[in-house]
Amino acid sequence: MKRICQRPESLTDVQMHYCPGCTHGIIHRLVAEALDELGIREDAIGIASVGCSVFAYNYFNCDMQQAAHGRAPAVATGIKRVLPDRVVFTYQGDGDLASIGVAEIVHAAARGESITVIFVNNAIYGMTSGQMAPTTLLGQKTTTTPRGRTVQDNGYPIRMSELLATLDGTAYIERVSTHDPRHVLQAGRAIKKAFAAQLHGKGFALVEVLSTCSVNWGMSPQEALDWLRDNMVPYYPLGVYKDASVKEGEAHD
Repeated sequence: MKRICQRPESLTDVQMHYCPGCTHGIIHRLVAEALDELGIREDAIGIASVGCSVFAYNYFNCDMQQAAHGRAPAVATGIKRVLPDRVVFTYQGDGDLASIGVAEIVHAAARGESITVIFVNNAIYGMTSGQMAPTTLLGQKTTTTPRGRTVQDNGYPIRMSELLATLDGTAYIERVSTHDPRHVLQAGRAIKKAFAAQLHGKGFALVEVLSTCSVNWGMSPQEALDWLRDNMVPYYPLGVYKDASVKEGEAHD
């Protein structure tokens, strides 16, 4: 019998700790597939920051480094500058990247650091029981906004892709989603392109991936996917926000 699907070599064969309905596992697979397809697993160094994905170093079958909360871009910068021939990526959530780590990501992008950032946005602090994040939507209920987020008390949600795309150092910025198979495939292509941008020395690349947190949202896995589609995608429109990365026919296959 012909095998048509198998675990990517860049994923370890261990059970993940993520909650039922969480799409971190899907995103991990997409990153691993990109590493495999580009043939860069042996050269890759990933940075796991703090959040639900803090144990990513257990799941990626490549060199991994743990970073303090929000500091993954700084750690990635140091590693890439010391080892410029390596492919360096960070894997960060919205509570990490867009809150305590917002200065790190903005300045890494402004400097045009040649790193790839996988930014998982589920509009909430997942690991610490569901507090409001910088990306929490208006009206969304969390443990720290039990009546829903308001502009008067909490300000507006931050659109990180749009913000970073304004900086001259960024080469490739795209927002994708995981709410159905078609969009998962699109997300995989975006992640591969973000790695290709680094391989060609184009500069800073980031893929924002809209994700679910069914447990802290208080929903079933299917309800969470529907809520992502109906609520997050309208506020965080999908698409390419900047692409000065890889020309047609230049992709690293």
